[in-house]
Amino acid sequence: MHCEIVRKDGARHALAAIPAAIALLAFAQEANAQALADQTLNDRLTTLTRMVDSQQRRIDALERQLVDLQMAQRGRGLPNESDGVGIAPATVAQYTPISPSAGQGTGTATGVPVTPPPPAGADAGAGGSTPAPGGAASTIGNVNKSAQPTRTDAENAVVQREHAPLFDHKLTIDWGISDTYYDRRQLQLSGFLALDAIFLGNLNLGQTKSHQIMTDVDVRYGLSERISVDVDVPYLYRNSSFIVGGAGGAASTLSDSTVNSHALGDVNFGIYYQFLKESQNLPDIVGSLRVKAPTGTSPFGVKLQQVDPNNTNLVAPDKLPTGTGFWSITAGLSALKTYDPVVLFGSVSYTYNVARSFSDISSVVGQTQPAKVKLGDIVQFGGGVALAFSERDSASLAYTMAIEPQTKTQAPGQGWQKVPGSQTVASTLIFGLNHVFNKHLTMNASVAVGLTPDAPNFVVGVRFPYTF
Repeated sequence: MHCEIVRKDGARHALAAIPAAIALLAFAQEANAQALADQTLNDRLTTLTRMVDSQQRRIDALERQLVDLQMAQRGRGLPNESDGVGIAPATVAQYTPISPSAGQGTGTATGVPVTPPPPAGADAGAGGSTPAPGGAASTIGNVNKSAQPTRTDAENAVVQREHAPLFDHKLTIDWGISDTYYDRRQLQLSGFLALDAIFLGNLNLGQTKSHQIMTDVDVRYGLSERISVDVDVPYLYRNSSFIVGGAGGAASTLSDSTVNSHALGDVNFGIYYQFLKESQNLPDIVGSLRVKAPTGTSPFGVKLQQVDPNNTNLVAPDKLPTGTGFWSITAGLSALKTYDPVVLFGSVSYTYNVARSFSDISSVVGQTQPAKVKLGDIVQFGGGVALAFSERDSASLAYTMAIEPQTKTQAPGQGWQKVPGSQTVASTLIFGLNHVFNKHLTMNASVAVGLTPDAPNFVVGVRFPYTF
């Protein structure tokens, strides 16, 4: 502590001595100028050369001393004294005693400007000549901050939607609603083959139209600058219409049935960890781990019933499921890079579905079939681009694909059996639009179009994340 005080006092005294040294230099110049009047031309040139050399050496020494003092103060932090009043480092040009000649803005005997132009970006304070205390340290801090790209509000909306939570915010409540629509048609055969080549019976085209309206609340909380947790609670309303021909024995006569169900969906919760913060050259990389609980109604054990006595082809479930019936664990990794005003993002994830035993998986009324079921583990990947066309608005285009292998079942005392036709490949193209109302509220709207038969026809949704 004593050495630090001594260094501070030494630095203060040395800085205080600089103006006096320069004033002494000015006095010596005036004395030398008076002596020049009594000398010959050659003597004057010789004397002037010695004066210039001597002045330059003194200026160089003062500049070196000033730089050493500034570096010493910078090593201890901002050059502020204990009383809060900082020592403003003065440049040598401020004390240059030689005035410019008449009609000239600058110029000295050595050719050095009296008052050099201020550096670019200098703060034009009172008088415009004295830099602010701690100016050097502030410049270094600005350089470090510029190494981290800044995002607009519109780009932050893209980050929340496509990438990960904003870790610097403590609490975010995200409410959303979406409508998922399916339209499936399939050929139904009712009859038998004669001579292995001739089909005798009815050919009917069955159609299923389904709307799934889901509303959910996702609560996210930032534990630190790199860790965030969330819990998502969905509630589903499902409406399905089943249409099939064959009423009264006529294939052209249609009959239909509509089933409605609503209940809590599968609650899921997760944790996010930011492995790498975005910089000028590297993307933002976030890992996530999510767990989904089977809180919704299970699809297994739902019975199919004949709803029209005049049409044996029309069967419909007595209720519609709102969940998968399984625990699942999803590990994901996402990356995002900002190239203002463009944002690039991508992600990959793997979902492990935990096998589960059910007391009944049969859909036939009056029949019970216990079994253990294992859904295929899902691999999903995707990527996209977003464009911020204002401070508050941005649009995005993304593509995702999810691949799920075949489901397997195991009856008591038997081995695993694959379910034919249970493998799915769902591919979608997503269009998004984001608008920032204020620093708290954002709107994220999207339209997803299915590209494969296993994907929904379309999904329309809107979300309103509110950040406290």
